[in-house]
Amino acid sequence: MKQAIGIIGGSGLYSMDGFTQTEERIMDTPFGSPSDALIGGEIAGKQVWFLPRHGRGHRLLPHEINHRANFWALKSLGVRFVICVAAVGSLKEEYAPRDIVLPDQYFDRTSRRDQHTFFGDGIAAHIGFSEPVSADLRSILFESAEEEGANVHDRGTYVNMDGPAFSTKAESHANRQLGFDVIGMTNVAEAKLAREAEMALATLAMVTDYDCWHDEEEAVNVQTVIGHLMANAKLAQQVLQRAVLKIPLDAEWSEHKALESAILTQKEYWPIETIKKLGPILSRFLAR
Repeated sequence: MKQAIGIIGGSGLYSMDGFTQTEERIMDTPFGSPSDALIGGEIAGKQVWFLPRHGRGHRLLPHEINHRANFWALKSLGVRFVICVAAVGSLKEEYAPRDIVLPDQYFDRTSRRDQHTFFGDGIAAHIGFSEPVSADLRSILFESAEEEGANVHDRGTYVNMDGPAFSTKAESHANRQLGFDVIGMTNVAEAKLAREAEMALATLAMVTDYDCWHDEEEAVNVQTVIGHLMANAKLAQQVLQRAVLKIPLDAEWSEHKALESAILTQKEYWPIETIKKLGPILSRFLAR
């Protein structure tokens, strides 16, 4: 299978320009249906698969996104590198709307941990997650964003709230006091599942607002962020096309061996049905 790059588009980014030899793949998975059809094509001869996180037309709320189906589908298509584009609120004065932040850490305030792992049903695994973002891929994104002239900030902590409501002022100020940099509703599940699927992941966090802590800015609402979303989508496409050119498809980074010491259950105890369900995730071990 051809090694590939996956791109998950966030709010405002529902399609990807610059593809040649485009195909659309409607997929079903043991975890249900992905957010939408996957759009495949080539950029400079490299296979890329694009998936809009919320579906085309933005039909899915954060808690309705089937992250496991999304990443199972990407893995089954040969994806080894994933770039996520995510709209975020800024928790720092210096991170203004239309800036890009490249998170290197997450703080998880979500409540659906059973939906954020492939494992269970007879196979127990605990991934290492102290460094949840691929440093190599993040470096490529930083270089690409700088070349595009973006106002980009390397490193930062993304706090993941449940949503779908935006923050209260009390929550926003508490997150600032804890030193978090940006806030969003989707990305931590993607980082966890990418690591379990032995994919290298990094995120373009596109700032659309100041959440609701900033006394001199309007509190975040859908209307105030639409203009920033459209501008961010155009910039994201430009950065992504540069980044794809720089990704070494045959690289063997630490993320590509994340399960090596993560699976606790001895192979002879793996249930047949769970093996079938996790085929793409466990393929490296099943070949041994």
